Amino acid sequence: MASTTAQPMGNLPSGLGICTTLPDIFYLPELVFGGLVWILVASTHVSPPNPLGWVMFVSVFCFVLTFLWLVLFACGAHQNSSAWAAADFVYHFVAVVFYLSASVILAFITLLRKDLDPFKYYQIDIAAVVFSYVATLFYFIHTILSVVRWKSF
Repeated sequence: MASTTAQPMGNLPSGLGICTTLPDIFYLPELVFGGLVWILVASTHVSPPNPLGWVMFVSVFCFVLTFLWLVLFACGAHQNSSAWAAADFVYHFVAVVFYLSASVILAFITLLRKDLDPFKYYQIDIAAVVFSYVATLFYFIHTILSVVRWKSF
């Protein structure tokens, strides 16, 4: 007998269903890697402050909003509507654009500061760049799958 736990693509899950359905399964990796970017950038010397301020803004903004989005879906506040599916796509698309811009800036600043910072800070910055691109990838996959879900409504 086939299992009936899988939901059709057009339905928005709630409760623990967000831990087992696509694209919602990507919330946790987005939070983990976004949090790592936030921690790693905050743990090094922030110079120049302006571009790295953008990186911090993006990582904190996306972390907080992804957590709130996760809570809204877990509580079932979305009422399984097409508007929530569209909002999910729009938010994740904005997150992809923000994270991609922050990742490029972070990589560029890390490359510029290579010879000026101690090697320990350079290694931390490299880790932040890698985690930033991984977070961008997770947000991108979530965006693509959100579009598919939105179009299936």
